[in-house]
Amino acid sequence: MAVTTQRGVRMADVSTKPPTVRTAVARCEIAMKPRTRATLKAGKLPKGDAWSAAQVAGIMATKWTAELIPLCHPIPVSHVEVRQMLNGKSLVIEAKVTTTAPTGPEMEALTAAAIAALTVYDMCKVIEQGIEIRRLYLVSKSGGKSGTWRRRGKP
Repeated sequence: MAVTTQRGVRMADVSTKPPTVRTAVARCEIAMKPRTRATLKAGKLPKGDAWSAAQVAGIMATKWTAELIPLCHPIPVSHVEVRQMLNGKSLVIEAKVTTTAPTGPEMEALTAAAIAALTVYDMCKVIEQGIEIRRLYLVSKSGGKSGTWRRRGKP
């Protein structure tokens, strides 16, 4: 009898992992022209308050992550914080997600940052279509068997 190898994809088995407090922080940058950045900062966009819309979108995105990414486990999200920072010519969006689950919230944090950035783009595209969403990356994670990890240097 021949043994066949399973090909394709499969969800990781986390059934033996204990639920612990786990946190992940993700970040992305949005590059835009000075006029667009000034209009965003002043809150003068035709669609309204882009930052509030982006915060809500990022928070909502964490709840939908397992629906969007096929092999991502649905986890209970305990807390989400989505922040913005102006950094030179870029707007930086940072998402911090906390859970008490047997697997970490890295994908939820990355999804929150990405969707918040896309929301800013949607709100600002009436002023500038050339906005660039850049460098989506994990900043840090903590909890679980592997402990704490922090990015060193620029991504």
